[in-house]
Amino acid sequence: QVQLVESGGGLVQAGGSLRLSCAASGRSFSGSQVGWFRQAPGKEREFVGAISWSGDMTAYADSVKGRFTISRDNAKSTVYLQMSSLKPEDTAVYSCAAKDTNFRDIYYTRDYRYWGQGTQVTVSS
Repeated sequence: QVQLVESGGGLVQAGGSLRLSCAASGRSFSGSQVGWFRQAPGKEREFVGAISWSGDMTAYADSVKGRFTISRDNAKSTVYLQMSSLKPEDTAVYSCAAKDTNFRDIYYTRDYRYWGQGTQVTVSS
């Protein structure tokens, strides 16, 4: 089992930045692919981005490409989501998720086995 805990959310003005963290505990995390998802009120959860277990591959949704960056530190069992140039439409609960299978299937919630509880990000205009 892997337990995931997100942190770093908060209120920020449009154009600002935030860094979210996803800390893992339990069994080894270093072999897991990790994804970030977000869910805004009244909307379905959507894919934000993902990073491979080694950190050499990343993928991003078009809506965040060029503004968000995912990285990981396996020694600290932590994955980061650096968000810049934030927009009000980025307001959502952000959750991280982990999977042990390939990096090919990363875009849907059904692809992931372990989930964190989420952290709120609010971007004011």
